[in-house]
Amino acid sequence: MSDEVRDSLIPYDEIVQDALRAVVGRVLSQIVGSDSLPGEHHFYITFKTQAPGVSIPAHLVAKFPDEMTIVLQNRFWDLKVESDHFSVGLSFNQTPSMLVIPYAAITAFVDPSVDFGLQFQVSDEDMEAPEPHDEAHNDRPDVSAEDGSNVVTVDFGKKK
Repeated sequence: MSDEVRDSLIPYDEIVQDALRAVVGRVLSQIVGSDSLPGEHHFYITFKTQAPGVSIPAHLVAKFPDEMTIVLQNRFWDLKVESDHFSVGLSFNQTPSMLVIPYAAITAFVDPSVDFGLQFQVSDEDMEAPEPHDEAHNDRPDVSAEDGSNVVTVDFGKKK
């Protein structure tokens, strides 16, 4: 076997990323029709707010011009799961909002109640550069695979 690394004509990294994003859709489809999650389950979903197909209120884009984390636990409504995106109603400062989030925009999915998490790479090619801003201080969990948890990190470095 050779130590030489060859360029693949098959986009394995994209195929794996898409397959893992399908896990998010499948998990969300398990709770469609509910307005809360069973037991202690709760989901932190982090996504790129400027990614193509993301539809969130302008005040959220202004507050989180690059990345935002939402929490699905006790208070959400109208969850709809499609093959390439999901939509959900959430309240921000007592203001109800509908969010549409393509799976391709998701950078992390975590269910801390069972120590499960996925991290994704999101292409910056189609996104606008975010405006400079203060740190968001949202409640994104620290995700680390070094502690033996079930976090899966996929990072295929592309050769240029």
